[in-house]
Amino acid sequence: MIVAPEPVPEDLWQRIRNGYGMNELNSPLIKRHEKWYASHPDYVLRMTERGRRYLFYIVEEVERRGMPMEIALLPMIESAFNPGANSVASASGIWQFIPSTGKHFGMEQNWWHDGRRDIIGATNGALDYLQKLHDQFGDWELALAAYNWGENAVARAQAKNRKLRKPTDYSHLRMPRETQNYVPKLLAVKNIVSDPARFGLILSDVPDEPYFEAVAANQHMDVKIAAELADISMDEFIALNPSHNRPVILQDTSNVLLLPVDKVETFRSNLAKTNLRLVSWQPYESKKGERFEQIAAHFGLSISELRSANGLSKYAQESNGQTLLVPIKDEENAVQFAAFNMHPTAVAEMYGAVRYTVRRGDTISTIARKFHVSQAQLRDANHGRTFLRVGQHFNIVLSDTHRHARTRSVTATKAKSKKNTNTRKSASMKVAYAPRQSGQSN
Repeated sequence: MIVAPEPVPEDLWQRIRNGYGMNELNSPLIKRHEKWYASHPDYVLRMTERGRRYLFYIVEEVERRGMPMEIALLPMIESAFNPGANSVASASGIWQFIPSTGKHFGMEQNWWHDGRRDIIGATNGALDYLQKLHDQFGDWELALAAYNWGENAVARAQAKNRKLRKPTDYSHLRMPRETQNYVPKLLAVKNIVSDPARFGLILSDVPDEPYFEAVAANQHMDVKIAAELADISMDEFIALNPSHNRPVILQDTSNVLLLPVDKVETFRSNLAKTNLRLVSWQPYESKKGERFEQIAAHFGLSISELRSANGLSKYAQESNGQTLLVPIKDEENAVQFAAFNMHPTAVAEMYGAVRYTVRRGDTISTIARKFHVSQAQLRDANHGRTFLRVGQHFNIVLSDTHRHARTRSVTATKAKSKKNTNTRKSASMKVAYAPRQSGQSN
């Protein structure tokens, strides 16, 4: 009997190559970045291995919108396809949205959930933003510069060139070094994807077919339980659902879960017949001044486990009266689980933190003295940053002895922020992914 071989899925890399549409850029920086990637083959392999989870969805969206396929490679230079990537400028996710831009494009950010790390929502938001920038500036090089540097900054640079009667295209604008390198780095990645062998590199295989499918999340559930029901590792589950900040997934904040396509029926079947408790955490109203060490011991946790579950700073030693997540003890009945700490400023309350805008004349030393913290604490809270520029934001994690003195200030900030918060949820966060053959991606 002759058995026909299994059909081999088409290669997504070739589909990407077929869709290139950006102009070539005559810049020696392209060669420099090609050389860097060629000298770091392990980095390229890890990056493309991570990207195989997300690339099909991104390519589908880029193609549907008629955008050049180079845009699908942008997360390689933004985050190396690391969904947990965070920059010193507080940008997050594979598309590296800062909080304000993420919020503008419908990505909610609170104690429980950060929509900037949501794969579907952030991808749709990034492509919406890039299309807007292309409409504004008229070409993809300037659109990408604006994505990196800011649209107002690019507009000012163009205005300055017009005043000096100079061209206003990407190659003639005076830009920060990072933005000067931004498009050349993307074009270097494009060239590597076009012919990896020429650079002595290997790209992970990426079939031209969906990697994940969206499944409705109709009830609260532990992250760990969700992974077990789908029969996948925690690493795999978190890579597809990186937006969850806490060990519990709230149905209020997440309408869908992303699962590998071959695990969707496993998840649904196991969920239908399981008798496991889906949520093993409960809210605990801590008392003001109660030590976290004592709370952890009472609920059978280590202090590090309590800190991790609740996003507590390593410097915070006692409660300011906030609600915490703690385990449900075996002999206890599961309480009615309701959302709490839903507002973005709950993060600041949990950390005992404030966000400070750097002013002219500020130094690390003067800011540390102003908030009664050490310079080392200040650097640790800001990813080791020591260079200051006017207008940048600094995280100030207050010491326990001075935190309560600033409670009214933080509360006032919370009230103001709450008044101005747009609570509209992005439609892209509500829509399940549909395969390409349907002709729809939303």
